[in-house]
Amino acid sequence: MNSIFTYIFLGISMAAPIGPVKSVLLNTGIKNGFFHAWFFSLGALTTDIMYMFIVYFGVGQFIDSPLMRIILWSFGCFVLLYTGIENLLSLHKIEMNLKFGKRVRLRKSILSGFFMSLLNPLTILFWLGIYGSILANTAGVSTGYQIFINSIAILVGIILVDFIMSFLSSGARKLLSTKLLKIVSLISSIIMIGFGIYFGMQAFQALF
Repeated sequence: MNSIFTYIFLGISMAAPIGPVKSVLLNTGIKNGFFHAWFFSLGALTTDIMYMFIVYFGVGQFIDSPLMRIILWSFGCFVLLYTGIENLLSLHKIEMNLKFGKRVRLRKSILSGFFMSLLNPLTILFWLGIYGSILANTAGVSTGYQIFINSIAILVGIILVDFIMSFLSSGARKLLSTKLLKIVSLISSIIMIGFGIYFGMQAFQALF
């Protein structure tokens, strides 16, 4: 049982840092409410599960190739810069979005989470590094069933963090004033742009 809780805490520690995907999740909750943030996190979780399978079945080496790194860094740069700048340009609409805005479909939120996480190089490198290390350490010791249980425990930890962040962001949406909502959205947008620039620099260094 202790090992299961260890893996749950590992999942929590993996999901807790505020990276580009979590910044968008918080921004989604503030703008559109709990269910949109939660569905966004489910889309991102789908990507996590997909990468877990990829690493488990040994395809991780292909993703970790220099060419794929350049492509992923470049895509991540484009997506984050585009999203961050779009959020900055729509800051003045936040009040209108909260009260009279066009209703956003949940399907759009889950697809946004999926593609944002899919094109995030940190997600891939994270799973290659963390999950790949777990598989390497347990190889020959743990059975397939134990690896499955441990993997589920990691996902449970991630889900817990995503649920709490979705809940807090939707709560902030109701409690904060329009001015503070704009400040929070501004900060999350700057974080996204910062990660986008970082990804672009990584792509440039890998290319040249």
